[in-house]
Amino acid sequence: MMTDVKSEMRSIGRELTSQGLVIGSIVALMWLVEIIDIVFFRQRLNLLGIHPRDTNYLWGILLAPLLHGGVAHLLANTPPFIALGWLVLARSRKEFFWVTVAVAVISGLGAWLFGASTSVHVGAGGVIFGYFGFLLARGFFDRKLVSIVLSLVVGAIYGYLLWGVLPNQPNVSWQGHLFGFLGGVIMARGLSRIQ
Repeated sequence: MMTDVKSEMRSIGRELTSQGLVIGSIVALMWLVEIIDIVFFRQRLNLLGIHPRDTNYLWGILLAPLLHGGVAHLLANTPPFIALGWLVLARSRKEFFWVTVAVAVISGLGAWLFGASTSVHVGAGGVIFGYFGFLLARGFFDRKLVSIVLSLVVGAIYGYLLWGVLPNQPNVSWQGHLFGFLGGVIMARGLSRIQ
């Protein structure tokens, strides 16, 4: 009996360590890119972000989540990225991968299609809002008690994020936030149908 408990605890520890490495590696990459951008490029790497409706910058959709408008921007994005990303990752690595890629692309396309033509969109906000939308909607589409409780807890803690999908703050990519959120909802619906 004791060996079963110890074995289970070791297994949980290994899984948490593995999840921490996944999330930690992504966050470390975002911080490394930001430090390199500040030290060597004086924030000019941000020009590789999303330039709305400019086909020469379509690839910015893939780079934008790694780029940030300074340390304060990245500091604001890091805690919700870790918390919400880990909650998505806790279900399944494969699900985490698909949700992350899908919401990054959908949020980037939304910013590219509907952003102001003179703007450049950067930051992991679209991915964060995608995780948020996914976790909120997963309980609705799954209809499983654990998913419903998780949706309610995420809504209670991070419900304030919903204001970020409205055009109420200058220099904030509400388009990326809105489409990231919608991408998360789409992924929650799609993945609940597969399982």
